[in-house]
Amino acid sequence: MELRWLQDFLMVAETGNFTRAAEKRNTSQAAFSRRIKSLEAWLGFDLIDRSVYPTQLTPQGERFREHAGELLRQMLDSRLELGGKPLRRNEHIRIALPFAMATARLPHWWQAWSQERRLSCSVVVGNIHDLVTSLVSDNVDLMICYHHAQQPIHLDPDLYERVTLGTEFLRPYASEALVAKGGAALPGRASHPVPLLMYSPGVYLARLVDLILENAPIFGVRVIESDMSDVLCGMALSGRGVAWLTEGTVAASGRKRLTPIGGDKWALPLSLVAFRGRMHDGQRALNLFWSELCRHSAGHAGGGLAKTGSRPPAKRPGKLLS
Repeated sequence: MELRWLQDFLMVAETGNFTRAAEKRNTSQAAFSRRIKSLEAWLGFDLIDRSVYPTQLTPQGERFREHAGELLRQMLDSRLELGGKPLRRNEHIRIALPFAMATARLPHWWQAWSQERRLSCSVVVGNIHDLVTSLVSDNVDLMICYHHAQQPIHLDPDLYERVTLGTEFLRPYASEALVAKGGAALPGRASHPVPLLMYSPGVYLARLVDLILENAPIFGVRVIESDMSDVLCGMALSGRGVAWLTEGTVAASGRKRLTPIGGDKWALPLSLVAFRGRMHDGQRALNLFWSELCRHSAGHAGGGLAKTGSRPPAKRPGKLLS
């Protein structure tokens, strides 16, 4: 078996698409497919269900995926050690978190977390369902996500512990140009609905925006939908409409021409929370890392995170046009 077979399989499992996986692996789709088939032949079972579209793993493929990443890491480490090359082994942590948090918060966090330690990490990015699945299947060591009491993450507290890293607001933003033209004034009017840049249904942040609009409805029309905050942030910057973004996403983008609108009525405070399983007595690196998170979270609000603000006012009557 070749190492690149495992790398190919993990890439197609991550992307769910042979074409994109081949592009990321910098090879042709034909060569990529041949290598996946070679891996299947070596294993003696199918990894990909080729009877359905889009691409899905077989049950055996799903089980093999749980072990392929760790197997690849062990093989690479062994090759370095047996090859006589010096191997400086860092403490390694596997972290799962949403894409918005990975781009907006992780660079700052990682600088603070690793500056005094030889620390490395694997980053798994996905929606909340995939992140929780990764945690409960022990494919990652900890999960960091947004959290709100009205949309809680249901994890058994007897099995999983949590620590709050900080708090930030989810609030509506629009470009300065759109605001100047009067196209972003909330709550809008029936004759002039506000153009909305919204999260795709089922996305965790979409549910939180729904909570906001239940308390403070608006007259609006959906013009763009996406499951990625960065896409909505870019569309808002171009003047296409109003997007609900976390303060971290806006700050990390460096886009000074986005301005918050509407006030706290249309904003929602979110906790940034880390979860990990309680049964990790043998993982020294993780235990030390978690202890540091717990020790610093209360006093430093997650290393420079936004402070908790006031809550939006109580529910008010109104209409929402979609």
